[in-house]
Amino acid sequence: MRRSFTIVSIGVHAIVVAAACIAQLLAVGALPDPHAPLTFAGAIPIRVIDVPLPPPPRTAAAAPATGNSAPGAAPIEPPNEIGAERSPDHGTSRVTDTIGVERGVSSIDDVGLAEAIENAPPPAAPSQSPVRLHAGMQPPRKLVHVDPVYPQIARSAHVEGTVILEAVIDVDGHVASVRVLRSIPLLDQAAIEAVKRWSFTPTLLNGTPLPIAMTVTVRFALTSR
Repeated sequence: MRRSFTIVSIGVHAIVVAAACIAQLLAVGALPDPHAPLTFAGAIPIRVIDVPLPPPPRTAAAAPATGNSAPGAAPIEPPNEIGAERSPDHGTSRVTDTIGVERGVSSIDDVGLAEAIENAPPPAAPSQSPVRLHAGMQPPRKLVHVDPVYPQIARSAHVEGTVILEAVIDVDGHVASVRVLRSIPLLDQAAIEAVKRWSFTPTLLNGTPLPIAMTVTVRFALTSR
């Protein structure tokens, strides 16, 4: 009994499924509307106008190569009445040192010019600035030494110490100038006057004397207080 019911159920289901498929195949519905083509109904027509180019500039026509040229034009053939160019003659002859090169007559006497050049004074030697002692220079040697005079006011005030000076020695070894580097007010002038009387041998660089600037010290000390 159960077997028969199963067979009948399968048959009924098969019939229902077949009927549904057949109904789908036989059903005829309304066809879809086709897509409307792209149109330019709202477009505004534009007219393109070609602009003509300006005409090319006119060139002047070449003048005909005839004897009757236009006024103001350069002549083509030289006139017959113009002769060969001649160099001006001022009554003096010209001497040529090199072919094609003329030497004009000088307005200054050559002999007098040569004598003026020979008798001209020699140019002044450039002033030398003092230099500092460095390697390769022969340092000066003191020839004359003068002790400073101790100022009485400094003795009374018991002032002593060392004054440092910068002395410029010229090419002859003499002290040209002195300036104070470290000052003791009561002793500066006495130190300067003493150093100005010193004398040195010339300072040489490659055998040539030259001015130098060197530092010197002058010591003031009280022997008793």
